[in-house]
Amino acid sequence: MPLETRTARLLLRRWRESDLAPFAAMGEDPEVMRYFPSRLTRTQSDELAGRADRLFETHGYGLWALEKQSTGDFIGFTGLAPVPAFIPGPGGLEVCWRLARSFWGQGYATEAARAALDVAFGRLDLEQVQAITAVINEPSRAVMERLGMTATAEFQHPKIPVGSPLRVHIRYAVSRAAAAQACAAADLTR
Repeated sequence: MPLETRTARLLLRRWRESDLAPFAAMGEDPEVMRYFPSRLTRTQSDELAGRADRLFETHGYGLWALEKQSTGDFIGFTGLAPVPAFIPGPGGLEVCWRLARSFWGQGYATEAARAALDVAFGRLDLEQVQAITAVINEPSRAVMERLGMTATAEFQHPKIPVGSPLRVHIRYAVSRAAAAQACAAADLTR
C-alpha cells in the first residue's frame, strides 16, 4: 500500500508531528465529536493518531492524515481499518473519516473516502468494504450513500451505554461494482 495517495484536492499521507495539535483541536470540538460518546483529551487524541498511523506497519493499510494540497493544511483523516472485533457482524474492513469543522460541506470526506475505496478494491483486491456510524449521524450516512454504500444492518453498539441516542448504530457496505458505479455517476454530474 502506498505511503501516500492524491486526489484532485487532497494529499492522503502518513501522520506527522505537526498534525497532532490540529487533530487534538478536532477531538475537543463538540460539533466534530457530536456523534461520538465523548470528546478526546490531548493524550487520547495523540494515541489515536499513533494507532491510525501504525496500521500501515501492521496491516499494510491505515488511516491517512488528510492535507489540503493548495494550502498544506491538515484537515482530518480517512482510510481503512479493521472493523473492531467487539462490533457485531461479519468483520472485514471499514472506510473511516473525520474532518475539522471548517472543512465540512466541501466534498472532502467523499473525495478522500473514494480514494480509500480505490485502494481497497484495487491494491488490496477486496470485494466489499463497510462503514459504521450512529443511526442519527445523518451527515456521515449521506457520505456513505454518495459512495454507493447501502445500509445492511442496525445494531446496539456494545461500548455505548444503554439509553444513549448514540447506541443504535448502522452498518453500510459497498461492493467493488457498486463503488465504481457510484463514482461514475458522480463524475457524470460534474
